[in-house]
Amino acid sequence: MNPLLYLAGAGLVVVGLVGLLLPVLPGTLFIVLGIGAIALADGFARIGPWTLALIALIGLATWGVDALSGVVGARAAGASRWGIIGGFLGLVAGIPFGLPGIIVGPAVGATALEYWKDPNLRQASRAGAGVLVGFIVGNIVKYALAFTMIGVAAFAYWY
Repeated sequence: MNPLLYLAGAGLVVVGLVGLLLPVLPGTLFIVLGIGAIALADGFARIGPWTLALIALIGLATWGVDALSGVVGARAAGASRWGIIGGFLGLVAGIPFGLPGIIVGPAVGATALEYWKDPNLRQASRAGAGVLVGFIVGNIVKYALAFTMIGVAAFAYWY
Protein backbone atom coordinates (compact mmCIF):
# COMPACT_ATOMS: atom_id res chain seq x y z
CA MET A 1 0.00 0.00 0.00
CA ASN A 2 1.58 3.22 -1.18
CA PRO A 3 -0.03 6.44 0.09
CA LEU A 4 1.77 8.53 -2.53
CA LEU A 5 0.15 6.53 -5.33
CA TYR A 6 -3.26 7.05 -3.73
CA LEU A 7 -2.59 10.78 -3.56
CA ALA A 8 -1.26 10.92 -7.12
CA GLY A 9 -4.26 8.92 -8.36
CA ALA A 10 -6.75 11.18 -6.63
CA GLY A 11 -4.94 14.23 -7.98
CA LEU A 12 -5.02 12.86 -11.52
CA VAL A 13 -8.77 12.20 -11.23
CA VAL A 14 -9.39 15.78 -10.06
CA VAL A 15 -7.22 17.21 -12.85
CA GLY A 16 -9.08 14.94 -15.27
CA LEU A 17 -12.46 16.28 -14.18
CA VAL A 18 -11.21 19.82 -14.85
CA GLY A 19 -9.65 18.65 -18.10
CA LEU A 20 -12.98 17.40 -19.43
CA LEU A 21 -13.98 21.03 -19.85
CA LEU A 22 -10.63 22.43 -20.94
CA PRO A 23 -9.56 21.15 -24.35
CA VAL A 24 -5.85 21.58 -23.58
CA LEU A 25 -5.94 18.83 -20.92
CA PRO A 26 -6.74 15.20 -21.78
CA GLY A 27 -9.31 14.83 -19.00
CA THR A 28 -10.45 11.31 -19.76
CA LEU A 29 -6.87 10.03 -19.92
CA PHE A 30 -6.06 11.64 -16.56
CA ILE A 31 -9.11 10.02 -14.95
CA VAL A 32 -8.20 6.58 -16.30
CA LEU A 33 -4.55 7.00 -15.24
CA GLY A 34 -5.63 8.24 -11.81
CA ILE A 35 -7.85 5.23 -11.24
CA GLY A 36 -5.01 3.03 -12.51
CA ALA A 37 -2.64 4.60 -9.98
CA ILE A 38 -5.14 3.95 -7.18
CA ALA A 39 -5.46 0.33 -8.33
CA LEU A 40 -1.68 -0.02 -8.43
CA ALA A 41 -1.39 1.42 -4.92
CA ASP A 42 -2.83 -1.73 -3.40
CA GLY A 43 -1.50 -4.17 -5.98
CA PHE A 44 -4.79 -4.42 -7.93
CA ALA A 45 -6.37 -6.21 -4.97
CA ARG A 46 -9.57 -4.12 -5.03
CA ILE A 47 -9.64 -2.61 -8.51
CA GLY A 48 -8.59 -5.44 -10.79
CA PRO A 49 -7.68 -5.68 -14.46
CA TRP A 50 -11.27 -6.33 -15.60
CA THR A 51 -12.51 -3.29 -13.76
CA LEU A 52 -9.72 -1.21 -15.27
CA ALA A 53 -10.60 -2.54 -18.73
CA LEU A 54 -14.24 -1.50 -18.21
CA ILE A 55 -13.11 1.94 -17.04
CA ALA A 56 -10.87 2.27 -20.10
CA LEU A 57 -13.81 1.36 -22.38
CA ILE A 58 -15.97 4.01 -20.72
CA GLY A 59 -13.03 6.38 -21.18
CA LEU A 60 -12.97 5.63 -24.91
CA ALA A 61 -16.70 6.34 -25.08
CA THR A 62 -16.10 9.64 -23.29
CA TRP A 63 -13.42 10.55 -25.82
CA GLY A 64 -15.82 9.69 -28.65
CA VAL A 65 -18.52 11.92 -27.19
CA ASP A 66 -15.99 14.72 -26.92
CA ALA A 67 -14.91 14.31 -30.52
CA LEU A 68 -18.41 14.16 -31.96
CA SER A 69 -20.63 16.39 -29.82
CA GLY A 70 -19.90 19.74 -31.46
CA VAL A 71 -19.97 18.29 -34.96
CA VAL A 72 -23.28 16.50 -34.36
CA GLY A 73 -24.82 19.65 -32.89
CA ALA A 74 -23.61 21.74 -35.80
CA ARG A 75 -24.79 19.23 -38.40
CA ALA A 76 -28.18 18.93 -36.70
CA ALA A 77 -28.55 22.70 -37.04
CA GLY A 78 -27.63 22.54 -40.72
CA ALA A 79 -24.07 23.85 -40.52
CA SER A 80 -21.74 23.30 -43.44
CA ARG A 81 -18.14 22.19 -43.22
CA TRP A 82 -17.21 25.87 -42.89
CA GLY A 83 -19.37 26.20 -39.80
CA ILE A 84 -17.68 23.19 -38.21
CA ILE A 85 -14.23 24.57 -39.04
CA GLY A 86 -15.32 27.92 -37.59
CA GLY A 87 -16.42 26.17 -34.41
CA PHE A 88 -13.00 24.59 -34.01
CA LEU A 89 -11.19 27.87 -34.73
CA GLY A 90 -13.50 29.65 -32.28
CA LEU A 91 -12.62 27.11 -29.62
CA VAL A 92 -8.91 27.64 -30.16
CA ALA A 93 -9.37 31.43 -30.12
CA GLY A 94 -11.55 31.23 -27.00
CA ILE A 95 -9.10 29.25 -24.85
CA PRO A 96 -7.15 32.33 -23.65
CA PHE A 97 -10.44 33.81 -22.36
CA GLY A 98 -11.06 30.93 -19.99
CA LEU A 99 -14.39 29.20 -19.51
CA PRO A 100 -16.50 31.92 -21.19
CA GLY A 101 -14.24 31.78 -24.27
CA ILE A 102 -14.40 27.99 -24.38
CA ILE A 103 -18.20 28.06 -24.27
CA VAL A 104 -18.90 31.06 -26.53
CA GLY A 105 -15.87 30.88 -28.86
CA PRO A 106 -17.03 27.86 -30.88
CA ALA A 107 -20.51 29.34 -31.39
CA VAL A 108 -19.07 32.68 -32.52
CA GLY A 109 -16.54 30.96 -34.80
CA ALA A 110 -19.18 28.73 -36.39
CA THR A 111 -21.51 31.67 -36.92
CA ALA A 112 -18.73 33.82 -38.41
CA LEU A 113 -17.44 31.26 -40.91
CA GLU A 114 -20.91 30.08 -41.84
CA TYR A 115 -21.89 33.71 -42.51
CA TRP A 116 -18.66 34.29 -44.44
CA LYS A 117 -19.46 31.31 -46.67
CA ASP A 118 -23.08 32.36 -47.20
CA PRO A 119 -24.29 35.75 -45.90
CA ASN A 120 -27.52 34.36 -44.49
CA LEU A 121 -27.62 35.50 -40.86
CA ARG A 122 -30.45 33.15 -39.90
CA GLN A 123 -28.59 30.06 -41.15
CA ALA A 124 -25.30 31.24 -39.66
CA SER A 125 -26.97 31.83 -36.28
CA ARG A 126 -28.54 28.38 -36.38
CA ALA A 127 -25.10 26.86 -37.02
CA GLY A 128 -23.62 28.73 -34.05
CA ALA A 129 -26.51 27.71 -31.81
CA GLY A 130 -26.10 24.09 -32.91
CA VAL A 131 -22.43 24.12 -31.97
CA LEU A 132 -23.28 25.64 -28.57
CA VAL A 133 -26.02 23.09 -27.86
CA GLY A 134 -23.74 20.26 -29.00
CA PHE A 135 -21.00 21.52 -26.69
CA ILE A 136 -23.32 21.74 -23.68
CA VAL A 137 -24.99 18.36 -24.24
CA GLY A 138 -21.61 16.77 -24.99
CA ASN A 139 -20.17 18.07 -21.73
CA ILE A 140 -23.14 16.80 -19.75
CA VAL A 141 -22.66 13.34 -21.27
CA LYS A 142 -18.87 13.47 -20.74
CA TYR A 143 -19.28 14.29 -17.06
CA ALA A 144 -21.92 11.57 -16.66
CA LEU A 145 -19.50 9.05 -18.17
CA ALA A 146 -16.61 10.37 -16.06
CA PHE A 147 -18.61 9.97 -12.87
CA THR A 148 -19.61 6.50 -14.07
CA MET A 149 -15.90 5.62 -14.33
CA ILE A 150 -15.33 6.97 -10.82
CA GLY A 151 -18.40 5.13 -9.55
CA VAL A 152 -17.27 1.82 -11.05
CA ALA A 153 -13.86 2.27 -9.42
CA ALA A 154 -15.40 3.22 -6.06
CA PHE A 155 -17.76 0.25 -6.17
CA ALA A 156 -14.89 -2.13 -6.96
CA TYR A 157 -12.73 -0.57 -4.26
CA TRP A 158 -15.25 -0.75 -1.42
CA TYR A 159 -17.26 -3.87 -2.31
